[in-house]
Amino acid sequence: MVGDTTEAKECQLKDPMDLFRSGQVVKICAPMVRYSKLAFRTLVRRYSCDLCYTPMIVAADFVRSAKARDSEFTTNKGDHPLIVQFAAKEAQVLCDAARIICPFANGIDLNCGCPQRWAMAEGYGACLINKPELVKDMVRHVRNQIDNPKFSVSVKIRIHEDLKRTLDLCQKAEAAGVSWITVHGRSIEERHQPVHYDAIKTIKQSMSIPIVANGDIKTLKDAENVHRLTEADGVMVARGLLANPALFAGYEETPFKCIQDWVDIALEHGTPFTCFHHHLMYMMERITSKQEKKVFNVLSSTSAVLDYLNTHYGV
Repeated sequence: MVGDTTEAKECQLKDPMDLFRSGQVVKICAPMVRYSKLAFRTLVRRYSCDLCYTPMIVAADFVRSAKARDSEFTTNKGDHPLIVQFAAKEAQVLCDAARIICPFANGIDLNCGCPQRWAMAEGYGACLINKPELVKDMVRHVRNQIDNPKFSVSVKIRIHEDLKRTLDLCQKAEAAGVSWITVHGRSIEERHQPVHYDAIKTIKQSMSIPIVANGDIKTLKDAENVHRLTEADGVMVARGLLANPALFAGYEETPFKCIQDWVDIALEHGTPFTCFHHHLMYMMERITSKQEKKVFNVLSSTSAVLDYLNTHYGV
């Protein structure tokens, strides 16, 4: 876990809610397992991303183990505003995790949206949308136990088939003091079906806190359309940013400058090869031929990747 007292003080001076008060649509990088780590957050911040989330961290492990804290969370002075997303099912465990992270981040987010079987079997993620009282309790506990009034407490949810239940959940979270809610506009069962932007709009119109829309945003034009359809205060993007980290800056596909930036940042941060390579595979998906992909995707060392990029693209 990286950070010093100077960084901590700087971090506490920043209030992520200021982004929502600006009147501009807040452009957000989603929490992505393995992918939204420090190096990638550094990259997307260069291309008009306003707010970044860490990958989901299991709060109980984070509280219990210094090793987990060191491997799961790194940050630096430029990595703000930053939201740390936790999987939790007990209010006090979430509070303990929030207290540890508070000096190094601008807020925490409770994951109530992950539909993966393992998470739901453990009582984490999307199963929490069916436990509104527990969500309310967790939000309230963190609010009561963290002294810094600028430290945000948000939740990320999926919707119910019966939207009344989602509205009830959101209203309970709002009453407990939640800062904003991110809504992925699909139910737990839905994977690739169309996103219910109308549901996000209904939630937005029923709440007085900021609402962030999430789901199927691949371009800046998509982000603008989703904002128009939902009236949401922010848009959160996951896979679209993996494919094009410069999406929020208006690029239709990943520019070579962005690929060069990724190489520089990843090498500087000592990014493990698999992660370094996977990000490049995503970024180059739309700009390489089938034949080029066959060659590039089986490269097995950083030096081989660097040679390939230099030879073929002058990167």
